[in-house]
Amino acid sequence: MHIIEAVNRRKSIRGYKPDPVPKQVLEQILEVASHAPSAMNTQPWEFAVLTGEVLENVRRSNVDLLRSGVLPNAEHVVTSWPKESVYRERQVNLAKQLFQLMDIPREDTEKRAKWLERGFRYFDAPAAIIIFTDRCLTESGPLLDIGAVMQTICLVALDFGLATCIEDQGVAYPEVLRKYARIPESKRIIAAIAIGYPDWDFPANRVESEREPIGKVTTWLGFD
Repeated sequence: MHIIEAVNRRKSIRGYKPDPVPKQVLEQILEVASHAPSAMNTQPWEFAVLTGEVLENVRRSNVDLLRSGVLPNAEHVVTSWPKESVYRERQVNLAKQLFQLMDIPREDTEKRAKWLERGFRYFDAPAAIIIFTDRCLTESGPLLDIGAVMQTICLVALDFGLATCIEDQGVAYPEVLRKYARIPESKRIIAAIAIGYPDWDFPANRVESEREPIGKVTTWLGFD
């Protein structure tokens, strides 16, 4: 797939077919993605790839904690957006589109709760990639590099007919991942990527997020 086509086609997929993803395919994706740029070639990323019983255990434990009222305690920097900002507006617009496609009325707290749980289940994808880094690094230092490798994973996955969704909810309860994925305390868990074959009949997969025109967010200097 041409790189420009991959960038234009990539989108967050929130519904997957149950078909398993072969280990060798996931391995190839990570091998290619490991060529992503990093500051002075430090490559501050590590991966745990989950499927099968391990992934099911993580899903179940995440949802159990969520339902019992345990607050998420992610180890990465949690992003927030000021209420009266364009960033919050974009987030709300996306949520409205998703809820409309999924037929979730604003007042239906039960449906909203069920939708929230999907993120903690990695949207029922057949595999998940957990990305972590070493605690000897500063909390924010490796994030740009990890962002680069995450984007590369998502683009390379398209070449194998796979879809992805980068998500925070999958790492919201790090103690679960430490138990089942055997990630040591010396590592800081950063993000998760749900990965699998997309179910195009799933309503939320029809979402189309908008992008700001380049002319609105770019200043051109020194051009005739």
